[in-house]
Amino acid sequence: MARAIERIEQDIAALKEAIRAIAVELQTAYASYLATLGLAVRKQLILASYHLCTQGYPENFLHLSLNQRQQLQQAIRKLGQLAAEQLLIYIKSEETGGDEGDEGDGRDEENVTSSSSVTLDKSISEPLTPDTSNPIELATWQQKLEEVTQEILKKLSHDANLLLQKTGILPKKLPEPILAAAAAASEASAEVMPGPPNLLNLVIEIENEQQLEDSGLTQIMAINLRLGEIEFADVTLSSERRQIRNILVQLNKLGREYQKKHRERAIAEAEAAWRSSWFE
Repeated sequence: MARAIERIEQDIAALKEAIRAIAVELQTAYASYLATLGLAVRKQLILASYHLCTQGYPENFLHLSLNQRQQLQQAIRKLGQLAAEQLLIYIKSEETGGDEGDEGDGRDEENVTSSSSVTLDKSISEPLTPDTSNPIELATWQQKLEEVTQEILKKLSHDANLLLQKTGILPKKLPEPILAAAAAASEASAEVMPGPPNLLNLVIEIENEQQLEDSGLTQIMAINLRLGEIEFADVTLSSERRQIRNILVQLNKLGREYQKKHRERAIAEAEAAWRSSWFE
């Protein structure tokens, strides 16, 4: 029985080494994916803002002065840059500081980017440091990383809409609960939405706004960055996502074997304990 337990221990040790190797692959793949995602997010945020300003609310955009338009565009770029930086904070445990939002000069647009930094750093300032030989801890780390990524995109969409509202592009009475519910429903859908990507298109009732005919309804367009649509539009990003999925398949396989071996060891140790304590 002692030999059986020793053999199981050797199998577990070998599995741990294999899992550590997979963990390195997974962390490397995510670091590359998140760097690529940061670039794609910046691009898609600018494209979504362009569609919103030129097709959703062209009259409101034309009412802005040249300086106001340039300030809006600069603030949108800063929001995208901030989000790109924050996407890497969680995976790089040594980069847990919150210095990204300290460059504001007092303008409303830059105050928006600063508040975004403060809010997001609260959720990702303490990255998990998993035992890379434990598949359960690795799975928890990976799930948390995905949640943080979604939260960053959600917060970026919110801050971009707030910026556009303060600038006078979006309606002043923007119903955030309705937007949040529509965004959640959109994200839950795996389908690519019709129309320009990463935008919500709603028809709702808003008091004291320009209305459509006599229906009492108002059309609202707002930014809603969706990970699925961002990946769909970027060949490199979608390829890196497939690589992550392939690594996770290997990790899941090793994880099942890891749990099986731990179960075998527990049974062998229990049998040995039974025999050692049994007497006639």
